[in-house]
Amino acid sequence: MKFALAFSAVAALGAALLGPAAPVSAQETKVAIGFSGWTGFAPLTLAKEAGIFKKNGLDVTLTKIPQKDRHLALASGAIQCAATTVETWIVWNAAGVAAKQIFQLDKSYGADGMVVRNAIGSIKELKGKTVAASAPGTAPYFTLAWFLKKNGLSVKDVTVVNLEPGPAAQAFLAGQNDAAMTYEPYLSSVRGKPDAGKIIATTLDYPMIMDTFGCTPKFLDDNQKVAKALADSYFEAVAMIEKEPAKSYEIMGADVKQTGDQFASSAKYLRWQDKAANQKFFSGDILTFSEEAANLLLEVGIIKSKPDIKTIIDTRFIQ
Repeated sequence: MKFALAFSAVAALGAALLGPAAPVSAQETKVAIGFSGWTGFAPLTLAKEAGIFKKNGLDVTLTKIPQKDRHLALASGAIQCAATTVETWIVWNAAGVAAKQIFQLDKSYGADGMVVRNAIGSIKELKGKTVAASAPGTAPYFTLAWFLKKNGLSVKDVTVVNLEPGPAAQAFLAGQNDAAMTYEPYLSSVRGKPDAGKIIATTLDYPMIMDTFGCTPKFLDDNQKVAKALADSYFEAVAMIEKEPAKSYEIMGADVKQTGDQFASSAKYLRWQDKAANQKFFSGDILTFSEEAANLLLEVGIIKSKPDIKTIIDTRFIQ
């Protein structure tokens, strides 16, 4: 609590120095962002396509980069900011790629999960079985480790076959592997074929998938008003979804070749986070979760040392 209060005071001071939201300059500032077609990141697309970034003085380039490569793009300077899961920032910083989270994008409410064969009655029964999941250091692999840990197992108790979420679901439906880690819309493909298997757990059972937006420390220090404009633009996009859902879903769905109705269906399994939710999350929840996540990442050998969590968070831009 003492830390939270001190943190809030520093953040409030930072916000006062940054001033109210306004175009950052007469000339738009260029910012390159790495993300993916994940539904939770879609308000970034909306902010660009609906002209919100431009209104706030930003010339944003959104580039889809696989999660396993996004930190390399940050390190090379090809992008200045990125979207990814909270624990991934721990992995990147532990690997020497310095980056700070500045606002939360979304929380998964059942959008990520594990599918198993119908004969498997519990996660504990996966011992000795084969599970398809993305490579170590990615969110699906971390989700697998988290689910197993909560059921008294570890990734050493199963054979992991590295497949990305889409191919993992497709292979499972084709009869390969005993289980798979995947997310929407692929998770629903298993829902549609109950003979192939079942969803045994999702982030409704284990609420541990949360996405945040972050940038390199140098970019944040050199471009504080730009960072504030990025955060404000995201919150404006979330507000637009609330006010004009049909139009927003059409714009966001078009980016991933879905209709507005299809996109709205996939969005049912997550919650985008507004400014108030961000302020609550960054005042405590992120620290609690990150400590537990870092300990698990150490335990399964994804990281060799744990970064100071307080140094990979910057709350100046959500005040």
